Amino acid sequence: MITNALTIDVEDYFQVSAFAPYIARSDWERRECRVEANMQRILALLEQRGVRATFFTLGWIAERYPAVVRAIVAGGHELASHGYGHERASDLDAAALRNDVTRAKQVLEDIGGVAVKGYRAPSFSIGRSNLWALEALARAGYRYSSSIYPIAHDHYGMPDAPRFAHRTDCGLLEVPVTTLRLAGRNLPSSGGGYFRLLPYAVSRWMIRRVNRAEGESAIFYFHPWEIDPAQPRIAGVDARTRFRHYVNIGRNEGKLRRLLDDFRWGRMDDIFLDRAPVLSSGTLVNAV
Repeated sequence: MITNALTIDVEDYFQVSAFAPYIARSDWERRECRVEANMQRILALLEQRGVRATFFTLGWIAERYPAVVRAIVAGGHELASHGYGHERASDLDAAALRNDVTRAKQVLEDIGGVAVKGYRAPSFSIGRSNLWALEALARAGYRYSSSIYPIAHDHYGMPDAPRFAHRTDCGLLEVPVTTLRLAGRNLPSSGGGYFRLLPYAVSRWMIRRVNRAEGESAIFYFHPWEIDPAQPRIAGVDARTRFRHYVNIGRNEGKLRRLLDDFRWGRMDDIFLDRAPVLSSGTLVNAV
């Protein structure tokens, strides 16, 4: 039975990129923070199921809630970086990105007491226009990234990118979240809003097909706010954003419990770093 990677992007509901036009960054400190309680529920659920996962954690969260970081490490999970302030990599120049990922890594390592090997860009915001960011990650000391989503989407995506783990020319390992190739297109099958929207049986079928037909580990992701139907509603958001953020939040924890039972799960570093593909020649990225 193939081991899949369970990943959690540790951020709070008011920090999602889609809410940036409605919530000023300067207002974050005044918002009700719910990440601590949601993380306690997630960590308890994983402990009950005997599952270890990777937590891509914001440096902003780590500084304010260090107990969350220590609980991740104490539970045997991988502590990884989601950047410092949830700024999209595509919105930053080289110097700003370098400062963000270096600051986040240092904060997480100081609090967690472990090496931080992995990084995931907020909103999967590394793509064709800023592939230079991969080298910045390597220079900052990261060993792998999970930041390129090989789909077509209005906010992110690089549909022609390799679908599975591959070395980049700078030596960094890129591990994209999972897609299913069907009818000439890459279909999202790795969590987030798609998991909340689709019937559970469809998501299960997609992951099983990747495991069985392609022999690859799947990478699944979700956020702590996606199991929190009581989170404050943000006033004035447009209909599309409201639908994407809130659809089926009340049902999501039950679906996640089924997912944990139906597949074998582990940490990103355990699954991918020990069997990472060797660097091959090419232009920018090279599939395994």
